[in-house]
Amino acid sequence: MNGIVAQSMMWNLWHGCHKLSAGCKHCYVYRGDVRREVDSSVVVQTKNFDLPLRKKRNGEFKIPPGTLVYTCFTSDFFVEDADKWRDEAWEMMRRRSDLHFMMITKRIDRFSDCLPGDWGDGYDNVTVCCTVENQACADYRLPIYKVVPIKHKIIICEPLLERVDLTPYRIGEWIEQVVAGGESGYEARPCDFEWVMELRRACMEDDVSFWFKQTGSKFVKDGKLYNVKRQFQHSQARKAAVNIGL
Repeated sequence: MNGIVAQSMMWNLWHGCHKLSAGCKHCYVYRGDVRREVDSSVVVQTKNFDLPLRKKRNGEFKIPPGTLVYTCFTSDFFVEDADKWRDEAWEMMRRRSDLHFMMITKRIDRFSDCLPGDWGDGYDNVTVCCTVENQACADYRLPIYKVVPIKHKIIICEPLLERVDLTPYRIGEWIEQVVAGGESGYEARPCDFEWVMELRRACMEDDVSFWFKQTGSKFVKDGKLYNVKRQFQHSQARKAAVNIGL
């Protein structure tokens, strides 16, 4: 992403998804929906669908220029159920070229079938991140992710469920950043600090930005398991002081 981001906000234009791979097992959306008695497997358009185009009484957009818009974080932008709404979503992103939209997907294999006609080699104001929570997902998704036309690419290793080797994919040639983090929630699977450091070493070798985002609820360091409360998971990751290029 280029330029200075003045602020950020969330835009969940549809809600609900279908569990796809190992990282989905303890999905935070599903956990939250259970408390609200909502069926997470039903994908519905939200009341905020057209939020980027909404204006104030004075005619200015409610979302000011320069905002980083976290897009579709309670679903997957490329989930099949949303095919009927996606063209309109792309059009809003095109019209609001003064915003930067960031989305995370586990469905990068659907990407080429879901593009607007004017996509070309990508919109300058859209970052599409790809999740690789284990080696199997990395080996399936990253060859696809590498060749699809996207201007801004970030690999998300969260929840990081095992050691993931990114070195075969020469990430320095096409990735802007790698994000690593553990899994949250009472049923979280452990995240080992050594796995995080291996990702960091791969980023150092290829001169790629690295962000250790959070420890997760169960964090292993030097062979010892730590139970980390939710409010400390991000701060403990920052204390590790292993980020690169942030």
